[in-house]
Amino acid sequence: MSESFVSREEARPASDEDGSLRHTRAKGEPRFPAGPKADPAGSHFERRIRSFQPRRSRVTAGQADALQRLWPKWGLDIDGQRTIDLAELFGGDLPVVLEIGFGMGEATAQMAAEDPETGILAVDVHTPGQGNLLNLADRNGLSNIRVGNGDAIILLREMLPPESLSGLRVYFPDPWPKKRHHKRRLIQPEFLSLVATRLEPGALVHCATDWEPYAEQMLEVLSAHPDFENTQPDGGYAPRPGFRPLTRFEGQGLDKGHVVNDLLFRRVDHLVRHPDQQSVEHFTEHPDKESVAESVDD
Repeated sequence: MSESFVSREEARPASDEDGSLRHTRAKGEPRFPAGPKADPAGSHFERRIRSFQPRRSRVTAGQADALQRLWPKWGLDIDGQRTIDLAELFGGDLPVVLEIGFGMGEATAQMAAEDPETGILAVDVHTPGQGNLLNLADRNGLSNIRVGNGDAIILLREMLPPESLSGLRVYFPDPWPKKRHHKRRLIQPEFLSLVATRLEPGALVHCATDWEPYAEQMLEVLSAHPDFENTQPDGGYAPRPGFRPLTRFEGQGLDKGHVVNDLLFRRVDHLVRHPDQQSVEHFTEHPDKESVAESVDD
């Protein structure tokens, strides 16, 4: 998440639309001193093809306030430098579900409110969404939410103990529709092999997408993976479970005729490891020249 700065010579009081003064940051000054870091993992880990692309957008005053006030309490920078004790992180021995990519956090907050006995570790790189989810958690007294900032792969690979998660939720991930970008999609065999080591036996992997070609790939990849089994007897898609709210984004897509598919797979009791499967320690990808160019140009 890159930030833009102004020089000290350019730094001067600025006014919001209501006439109140707002602080303009000097060069090198962090955007939210007590909030999420711009690049928590830094250059500690090998470069690989990422499944996400950080977005810039305006942070509202309410979101900024939540990031400053609540990040030290409920935020987690994914730096890959330590192993997390989830019981300590959540202040109790709750089953914890990892949610990768939560947007503005409305659905996450609703799920947390309806299931207060489950902890949700929600990870995203979108700063306004992080602030909005913290705001929703604070306003609604949702102490079972923690907000992670950074790369979920680093979190899974470096920071979570084996069999520590009760579930994984991936709702409406970037479909990367161009064929040359399919390698950027999150749901891949190597990713699932990593996830399987961090899920307890019987834990659910729940994916949802409104991009039908991606749903087909998800179903194919999950069905072929030896560490997961489909919860549906017919081996197909699942009805939307009651615990996944209908989001505003999803409703807009349905109004346009989009088809939303849910996939519910269970982690089997005994992990299967094959010599041709990538190990957890080597879940990295060294991009070739084409990949480097794409990461810069896309």
